[in-house]
Amino acid sequence: MLLHKLDSLKRYAKYLQQAPGEVSALFEELLINVTGFFRDPETFEALKQVVFPRILKDRDNDYPLRIWVPACSTGEEAYSIAMILLEYLGQQDGRPPIQIFATDVSESAVHKARAARYPENIAADVSPERLKRFFYKTEGGYQISKAIRDMCIVARQNLVRDPPFSGLDLISCRNLLIYMGPQLQRPTASCWKITAPAACSSTSR
Repeated sequence: MLLHKLDSLKRYAKYLQQAPGEVSALFEELLINVTGFFRDPETFEALKQVVFPRILKDRDNDYPLRIWVPACSTGEEAYSIAMILLEYLGQQDGRPPIQIFATDVSESAVHKARAARYPENIAADVSPERLKRFFYKTEGGYQISKAIRDMCIVARQNLVRDPPFSGLDLISCRNLLIYMGPQLQRPTASCWKITAPAACSSTSR
C-alpha cells in the first residue's frame, strides 16, 4: 500500500483486482524464502550418525532411497541433505538409487533451486572440503555439481491442494514448520520424519 500510495485496504483490494501482477508480487512477499546450507549443523550430524544408519540398515541396494523436502525454498536444504547422504554412503559398500524431491509453492524459488547457483558468501556455511567436492566455481559464486543436481527433482507444489509423495523414507519439514505457529509445531517433536516402506525396516520419530 505504501509503495503504490494507497491509504486504505479497500483501495488496495480494488487495485489487486485491476493488476494481476500485483497479486503475484503480494503472494511472493507473503512467503518466507529464508534458508541456508547446513542450517543448525548438529541436525545434519544427527542425519549422518542416527537417521541414515537406521534407514539403510539391511537395505537392498536395488530399492531406491526416497527423500522429500517440502517448502524447499531456493534448494539449500535439499542439496545439504544430498551432500550429507553422499558423505555417509562414501563409507559404505555400494549404494541404492537416490531420489530427493524438493518442492515449493513459489515459482521463483523453484526456478532458483533448479539453477542451483549461489553467491560466494555461502562459503561461510559450507566448508572448503564440501565446496571443492560438491560445487563448481562460477563467476560471482558457486553452482551445485551435476552429480548432486541429478539426485534432486525440483518441482512446484502446493501442499494444500496437490497430493503428497508416497513410498518415502525421510521427510524434512524444517522449512515448512516456519509457516506454522508453536501450537501446530508442538506435536512434531523432531523436524525429521522417518517413514517405513515395506522394503526397509526403520522407525518413526
